[in-house]
Amino acid sequence: MTIIEQGNGAAGPAATDLIKDTTTQTFVKDVIEESKHQPVLIDFWAEWCGPCKQLTPLLEKAVKAAKGKVKLVKMNIDQHPAIPGQMGIQSIPAVIAFVNGQPADGFMGAVPESQLNAFIEKLTKGVTAPGEPNVAEILQEAEAVLAEGDAAAAAQIYAEVLEHESTNIAALAGLAKCYATSGAMEQAKQTLAMVPESKRNDPAVKAVQAAIDLAEQAQSLGPVAELEQKVAANPLDHQARFDLATALNAQGNRAAATEQLLAIIKHDRKWNDDGARKQLVQFFEAWGGTDDATVEGRKRLSIILFS
Repeated sequence: MTIIEQGNGAAGPAATDLIKDTTTQTFVKDVIEESKHQPVLIDFWAEWCGPCKQLTPLLEKAVKAAKGKVKLVKMNIDQHPAIPGQMGIQSIPAVIAFVNGQPADGFMGAVPESQLNAFIEKLTKGVTAPGEPNVAEILQEAEAVLAEGDAAAAAQIYAEVLEHESTNIAALAGLAKCYATSGAMEQAKQTLAMVPESKRNDPAVKAVQAAIDLAEQAQSLGPVAELEQKVAANPLDHQARFDLATALNAQGNRAAATEQLLAIIKHDRKWNDDGARKQLVQFFEAWGGTDDATVEGRKRLSIILFS
């Protein structure tokens, strides 16, 4: 199910569903049980508490802005002292976050709005609001579609995610990978350019960048058949073997590409400043850590290096 399909769902919850008062009798239902569906903030307050009157409106504003990812439950400690007593609340305002039926985080005092927003953002990271698309599931769908070989369909799904979350790193990397897989290297590079500098070390981003670099290397090489002839004529021509590995990888022949680089490493580990091993590591990065060719290649490389 894509974002467009999911986006036609029910509207977000009303503010009255997100914010309520609770009592000693209803605490378990309102907080413990409800937190099994999404995080719940319990705000302990009292009429005489000046900082409480500063904090509560900010809490309500932040909870409404989260659109159902978190709920707020308020408890007057003068009217209902048992629960705060059991939880060891000694000063107010005190806000405790419950997740999956258990206290997960909290703070005391009237904190600034920016700090409160950061607290809720951290608490709700990965939580899907009612009526909103589950981006994590959609990204998994796109990845599966791409793995099946349908780069165009996968690209459409990634693009829909980016319409909803324009800075989603996984979607940007996924869309770039779709372009790279289709041979549209310029579009792939343009998409990667949208990734913030601080996120360039993300594994998915690095994998696509490695794939682009390898594809561009392969463009300058001759046909595979000619490179194979060179290697057959002179098995010690490491440059020809290196080029052959790069060309084979560009054709998707990962096992054969690995074989050629391992042959160089076996014979001359230091050739070209350890170039064969470095190229093989770049292959692994482009293929992904869980790819069968990566797993097998790392195993064989380790045997050579540590034997």
